[in-house]
Amino acid sequence: MQQVYTLLVQVGRSTDDGLPQDATGGALVCYASGKDEDEAVRETVAILKQAGLAPIEVTGHGTIDERLAEGHEIPDEERALMGRALNENAVIVAQMEPLYDDEDD
Repeated sequence: MQQVYTLLVQVGRSTDDGLPQDATGGALVCYASGKDEDEAVRETVAILKQAGLAPIEVTGHGTIDERLAEGHEIPDEERALMGRALNENAVIVAQMEPLYDDEDD
């Protein structure tokens, strides 16, 4: 049975990745469908590489049921994106934040 997993993906820099020039990488929140979390991670990494991004690390945060059991509040818009990932058997990038080196200048 397909489920949707919440994944946090850290990406490094690559040519034409769409990140600001001075960013050192990025962090993405993704919702990915899969039979298990391993499949969701593999599909997410493959899609992000096709999109020109350079995934470094993926952290799984579980299914919606697992997150609710841990006490997470999941807003309607997040639930809608999860539903879309499940219905389309897709990887949805919900948020992308550039990362910068800490500068103590």
